[in-house]
Amino acid sequence: MHLPQRSLFLVFSAALLLSTAQSRADSPKPLRALLVTGGCCHDYEAQKRILTEGISARAKVEWTVVHEGNDRASRNSAYSKPDWASGFDIVVHNECYGAIDDVAFVESIAAPHKAGVPAVMLHCSSHSYRAAKTDEWRMAVGITSTSHEKNRDLTIERLNSEHPVMKGFPEKWADPADELYKNEKVWPTAVPLAKAFGQDTGKEHVVIWTNTYGKARVFSTTLGHNNATMQDPVYLDLVTRGLLWACDKLDPSGKPVEGYGASSKKPGSE
Repeated sequence: MHLPQRSLFLVFSAALLLSTAQSRADSPKPLRALLVTGGCCHDYEAQKRILTEGISARAKVEWTVVHEGNDRASRNSAYSKPDWASGFDIVVHNECYGAIDDVAFVESIAAPHKAGVPAVMLHCSSHSYRAAKTDEWRMAVGITSTSHEKNRDLTIERLNSEHPVMKGFPEKWADPADELYKNEKVWPTAVPLAKAFGQDTGKEHVVIWTNTYGKARVFSTTLGHNNATMQDPVYLDLVTRGLLWACDKLDPSGKPVEGYGASSKKPGSE
Protein backbone atom coordinates (compact mmCIF):
# COMPACT_ATOMS: atom_id res chain seq x y z
CA MET A 1 0.00 0.00 0.00
CA HIS A 2 1.40 3.37 -0.98
CA LEU A 3 0.70 6.30 1.36
CA PRO A 4 -0.02 9.71 -0.17
CA GLN A 5 2.89 12.13 -0.10
CA ARG A 6 1.18 14.30 2.56
CA SER A 7 0.66 11.26 4.79
CA LEU A 8 4.30 10.29 4.42
CA PHE A 9 5.30 13.82 5.43
CA LEU A 10 3.09 13.69 8.52
CA VAL A 11 4.46 10.28 9.53
CA PHE A 12 8.04 11.52 9.09
CA SER A 13 7.33 14.70 11.05
CA ALA A 14 5.75 12.77 13.91
CA ALA A 15 8.68 10.39 14.03
CA LEU A 16 11.13 13.31 14.07
CA LEU A 17 9.25 15.05 16.89
CA LEU A 18 9.14 11.80 18.88
CA SER A 19 12.86 11.26 18.35
CA THR A 20 13.64 14.86 19.41
CA ALA A 21 11.45 14.56 22.49
CA GLN A 22 13.09 11.28 23.44
CA SER A 23 16.54 12.79 22.95
CA ARG A 24 15.64 15.69 25.24
CA ALA A 25 14.19 13.31 27.82
CA ASP A 26 17.39 11.26 27.79
CA SER A 27 19.64 14.33 28.04
CA PRO A 28 20.69 15.06 31.63
CA LYS A 29 19.33 18.17 33.29
CA PRO A 30 21.75 21.07 33.84
CA LEU A 31 23.65 21.13 37.10
CA ARG A 32 21.87 23.41 39.54
CA ALA A 33 24.49 25.75 40.98
CA LEU A 34 24.14 28.28 43.78
CA LEU A 35 26.62 31.16 43.71
CA VAL A 36 26.97 32.86 47.10
CA THR A 37 28.87 36.12 46.78
CA GLY A 38 29.43 39.48 48.43
CA GLY A 39 31.40 41.08 51.22
CA CYS A 40 34.37 43.39 51.09
CA CYS A 41 37.29 44.13 48.88
CA HIS A 42 36.30 42.74 45.46
CA ASP A 43 34.23 43.64 42.42
CA TYR A 44 31.54 41.05 43.05
CA GLU A 45 29.04 42.80 40.77
CA ALA A 46 31.29 42.06 37.80
CA GLN A 47 32.61 38.75 39.08
CA LYS A 48 29.18 37.15 39.44
CA ARG A 49 28.62 37.82 35.74
CA ILE A 50 32.10 36.67 34.74
CA LEU A 51 31.72 33.39 36.62
CA THR A 52 28.17 32.47 35.68
CA GLU A 53 28.50 33.38 32.01
CA GLY A 54 32.01 31.96 31.70
CA ILE A 55 31.21 28.62 33.31
CA SER A 56 27.88 28.18 31.51
CA ALA A 57 29.71 28.76 28.21
CA ARG A 58 31.79 25.71 29.07
CA ALA A 59 29.45 23.36 30.94
CA LYS A 60 25.76 22.62 31.37
CA VAL A 61 25.08 24.70 34.47
CA GLU A 62 22.11 26.80 35.58
CA TRP A 63 22.57 29.43 38.27
CA THR A 64 20.93 30.92 41.30
CA VAL A 65 22.91 33.91 42.58
CA VAL A 66 22.67 35.44 46.06
CA HIS A 67 24.81 38.58 46.19
CA GLU A 68 24.61 40.48 49.47
CA GLY A 69 26.71 42.74 51.68
CA ASN A 70 29.74 44.93 51.10
CA ASP A 71 31.77 44.41 54.26
CA ARG A 72 33.47 41.63 56.22
CA ALA A 73 30.68 41.34 58.78
CA SER A 74 27.78 40.87 56.36
CA ARG A 75 25.64 37.75 56.77
CA ASN A 76 24.41 36.38 53.49
CA SER A 77 20.73 35.41 53.66
CA ALA A 78 21.47 32.35 51.52
CA TYR A 79 22.52 30.75 54.81
CA SER A 80 19.37 31.66 56.74
CA LYS A 81 17.96 28.12 56.93
CA PRO A 82 19.58 24.89 58.18
CA ASP A 83 18.87 23.23 54.81
CA TRP A 84 20.11 26.24 52.86
CA ALA A 85 21.84 24.11 50.17
CA SER A 86 18.82 21.88 49.53
CA GLY A 87 17.91 21.60 45.86
CA PHE A 88 21.35 22.45 44.53
CA ASP A 89 23.89 20.11 42.93
CA ILE A 90 26.79 22.36 43.90
CA VAL A 91 27.53 25.60 45.74
CA VAL A 92 30.12 28.06 44.44
CA HIS A 93 31.48 30.29 47.21
CA ASN A 94 32.99 33.60 46.09
CA GLU A 95 32.60 35.67 49.25
CA CYS A 96 34.60 37.76 51.69
CA TYR A 97 33.02 37.70 55.16
CA GLY A 98 36.13 37.45 57.29
CA ALA A 99 34.83 39.27 60.39
CA ILE A 100 31.99 36.88 61.18
CA ASP A 101 32.86 35.05 64.41
CA ASP A 102 29.56 33.28 65.19
CA VAL A 103 30.65 29.66 65.55
CA ALA A 104 27.17 28.17 65.23
CA PHE A 105 26.46 30.21 62.12
CA VAL A 106 29.76 29.26 60.47
CA GLU A 107 29.30 25.58 61.27
CA SER A 108 25.80 25.72 59.80
CA ILE A 109 27.35 26.94 56.54
CA ALA A 110 29.82 24.07 56.49
CA ALA A 111 27.31 21.41 57.52
CA PRO A 112 25.59 20.73 54.15
CA HIS A 113 28.99 20.28 52.53
CA LYS A 114 30.07 17.85 55.22
CA ALA A 115 26.85 15.94 54.51
CA GLY A 116 27.75 15.68 50.82
CA VAL A 117 26.89 18.85 48.86
CA PRO A 118 29.86 19.56 46.54
CA ALA A 119 31.54 22.96 46.67
CA VAL A 120 33.81 25.33 44.79
CA MET A 121 35.76 27.74 47.01
CA LEU A 122 37.19 30.81 45.27
CA HIS A 123 39.72 33.35 46.52
CA CYS A 124 38.49 35.17 49.64
CA SER A 125 36.23 32.28 50.57
CA SER A 126 39.41 30.87 52.09
CA HIS A 127 39.66 33.93 54.35
CA SER A 128 35.96 34.10 55.15
CA TYR A 129 34.87 33.21 58.70
CA ARG A 130 38.49 33.21 59.88
CA ALA A 131 37.46 35.10 63.03
CA ALA A 132 35.29 32.18 64.16
CA LYS A 133 36.88 29.80 66.67
CA THR A 134 36.03 26.65 64.75
CA ASP A 135 37.94 24.71 62.12
CA GLU A 136 34.89 23.40 60.26
CA TRP A 137 35.02 26.01 57.49
CA ARG A 138 38.79 25.70 57.19
CA MET A 139 38.44 21.92 56.91
CA ALA A 140 35.80 22.42 54.22
CA VAL A 141 38.13 24.68 52.25
CA GLY A 142 41.10 22.33 52.78
CA ILE A 143 43.67 24.98 53.72
CA THR A 144 43.96 27.41 56.60
CA SER A 145 44.97 30.94 55.57
CA THR A 146 44.41 34.25 57.31
CA SER A 147 46.67 36.66 55.39
CA HIS A 148 47.98 37.37 51.91
CA GLU A 149 50.85 39.14 50.20
CA LYS A 150 50.49 42.36 48.22
CA ASN A 151 48.71 42.42 44.90
CA ARG A 152 51.30 41.53 42.25
CA ASP A 153 51.92 39.37 39.20
CA LEU A 154 52.19 35.70 40.12
CA THR A 155 53.74 32.71 38.39
CA ILE A 156 51.58 29.66 38.99
CA GLU A 157 53.39 26.32 38.71
CA ARG A 158 51.44 23.16 38.03
CA LEU A 159 52.12 20.32 40.48
CA ASN A 160 49.96 17.54 39.07
CA SER A 161 49.49 17.26 35.31
CA GLU A 162 47.57 13.97 35.56
CA HIS A 163 44.69 15.17 37.69
CA PRO A 164 41.60 15.76 35.48
CA VAL A 165 41.15 19.27 36.90
CA MET A 166 44.62 20.22 35.64
CA LYS A 167 44.26 18.83 32.13
CA GLY A 168 45.01 21.71 29.78
CA PHE A 169 46.41 23.92 32.52
CA PRO A 170 49.86 25.21 31.52
CA GLU A 171 52.99 24.03 33.30
CA LYS A 172 53.53 27.69 34.24
CA TRP A 173 50.85 30.34 34.07
CA ALA A 174 51.39 34.09 34.37
CA ASP A 175 48.55 35.26 36.61
CA PRO A 176 48.25 39.05 36.29
CA ALA A 177 48.04 41.13 39.47
CA ASP A 178 46.65 38.69 42.00
CA GLU A 179 47.03 38.06 45.72
CA LEU A 180 49.07 35.17 47.09
CA TYR A 181 47.32 33.69 50.11
CA LYS A 182 49.73 32.32 52.69
CA ASN A 183 49.28 28.68 53.68
CA GLU A 184 49.23 28.24 57.44
CA LYS A 185 48.02 24.67 57.26
CA VAL A 186 47.31 22.30 54.40
CA TRP A 187 44.77 19.84 55.75
CA PRO A 188 45.53 16.15 55.10
CA THR A 189 42.36 15.81 53.03
CA ALA A 190 43.65 18.35 50.48
CA VAL A 191 45.42 17.39 47.23
CA PRO A 192 47.71 20.23 46.03
CA LEU A 193 47.52 20.89 42.29
CA ALA A 194 49.49 24.13 41.81
CA LYS A 195 51.70 26.50 43.79
CA ALA A 196 53.25 29.97 43.73
CA PHE A 197 56.29 31.44 45.47
CA GLY A 198 55.79 33.86 48.34
CA GLN A 199 58.08 36.88 48.33
CA ASP A 200 57.27 37.74 51.94
CA THR A 201 57.70 34.24 53.33
CA GLY A 202 60.34 32.88 50.95
CA LYS A 203 58.18 29.75 50.68
CA GLU A 204 55.99 28.02 48.15
CA HIS A 205 52.25 28.20 48.79
CA VAL A 206 49.53 25.94 47.39
CA VAL A 207 47.08 28.02 45.34
CA ILE A 208 44.96 25.34 43.60
CA TRP A 209 43.82 22.09 45.20
CA THR A 210 41.02 19.59 45.64
CA ASN A 211 39.65 18.54 48.99
CA THR A 212 37.42 15.96 50.59
CA TYR A 213 35.23 17.27 53.39
CA GLY A 214 33.01 14.67 54.96
CA LYS A 215 31.09 13.20 52.04
CA ALA A 216 31.70 16.12 49.68
CA ARG A 217 34.18 16.83 46.94
CA VAL A 218 35.53 20.37 47.09
CA PHE A 219 37.54 22.30 44.51
CA SER A 220 39.43 25.32 45.86
CA THR A 221 41.70 28.07 44.61
CA THR A 222 42.91 31.22 46.33
CA LEU A 223 43.40 32.88 42.94
CA GLY A 224 40.92 35.40 41.60
CA HIS A 225 41.29 38.73 43.39
CA ASN A 226 41.01 40.84 40.25
CA ASN A 227 38.59 40.65 37.34
CA ALA A 228 41.52 40.26 34.93
CA THR A 229 42.35 36.91 36.51
CA MET A 230 38.76 35.67 36.49
CA GLN A 231 38.23 36.72 32.87
CA ASP A 232 41.28 34.80 31.70
CA PRO A 233 40.21 31.68 29.76
CA VAL A 234 42.82 29.66 31.69
CA TYR A 235 41.05 30.57 34.94
CA LEU A 236 37.54 29.97 33.65
CA ASP A 237 38.57 26.63 32.14
CA LEU A 238 40.15 25.65 35.46
CA VAL A 239 37.17 26.59 37.62
CA THR A 240 34.77 24.87 35.22
CA ARG A 241 36.78 21.65 35.41
CA GLY A 242 36.90 22.02 39.20
CA LEU A 243 33.13 22.42 39.38
CA LEU A 244 32.53 19.40 37.16
CA TRP A 245 35.03 17.34 39.12
CA ALA A 246 33.33 18.23 42.40
CA CYS A 247 30.02 17.03 40.89
CA ASP A 248 31.69 13.88 39.52
CA LYS A 249 30.94 15.04 35.96
CA LEU A 250 34.52 15.34 34.68
CA ASP A 251 36.13 12.51 32.74
CA PRO A 252 39.80 11.52 33.18
CA SER A 253 40.81 13.61 30.15
CA GLY A 254 39.45 16.78 31.77
CA LYS A 255 36.34 16.97 29.58
CA PRO A 256 32.73 17.11 30.77
CA VAL A 257 31.11 13.68 30.86
CA GLU A 258 28.56 13.13 28.10
CA GLY A 259 25.63 15.50 28.35
CA TYR A 260 27.33 18.07 30.59
CA GLY A 261 29.26 20.06 28.04
CA ALA A 262 27.96 23.51 27.12
CA SER A 263 25.06 23.52 24.68
CA SER A 264 26.01 24.54 21.17
CA LYS A 265 22.63 26.23 20.77
CA LYS A 266 22.33 29.95 21.28
CA PRO A 267 19.73 31.21 23.74
CA GLY A 268 16.33 31.40 22.10
CA SER A 269 17.32 29.18 19.18
CA GLU A 270 14.79 26.46 20.05
